[in-house]
Amino acid sequence: MLQQPKGQRVGVFVDVQNLYYSARFRYDARVNFKSILSDAVKNRVLIRAIAYVIRTEEVKKEIFFEALSNIGFEIKAKDLQIFYGGAKKGDWDVGIAMDTIELAPKLDTVVLISGDGDFVPLVEHLKRAMGCRVEVMAFGKSSSSKLIEAADSFTDLDQNLNKFLMKRITRTKVKDDNNG
Repeated sequence: MLQQPKGQRVGVFVDVQNLYYSARFRYDARVNFKSILSDAVKNRVLIRAIAYVIRTEEVKKEIFFEALSNIGFEIKAKDLQIFYGGAKKGDWDVGIAMDTIELAPKLDTVVLISGDGDFVPLVEHLKRAMGCRVEVMAFGKSSSSKLIEAADSFTDLDQNLNKFLMKRITRTKVKDDNNG
């Protein structure tokens, strides 16, 4: 692995839903965001770490937001949009793009944690127009090959599942001894 300069300024931008659903549906596991942040920063200077979350039934718990905050993430959250007819929409693509572009002058490296191919134009813009190195981290099996190709480097979280995943906690109802 390439050693990064110690003084390099880095910003970490996490598409939480992208990682959450990749881990849940591919591995029936939870993401270890602490390990991901540590691996993203390495020995560089962290300027900002932002986690973008859509509030859904699965990701509504304030405990989750508090845990991300305790790890060192700034949380940006918004509600899932439900349209007439039942269609649902919830993503932070434009918000992530705006934040990375606005912060790019203060950064040497942008670490985008998402496998979403919609970010290819953003990665290309950050490299070409903003002069940033762009690293992408995501589960390779559910990542866009075009995004991987556009990035300066790609960390495939599938290659070290023990480090980047945790077992899901499933809560089962326990019968009350007094009520049968």
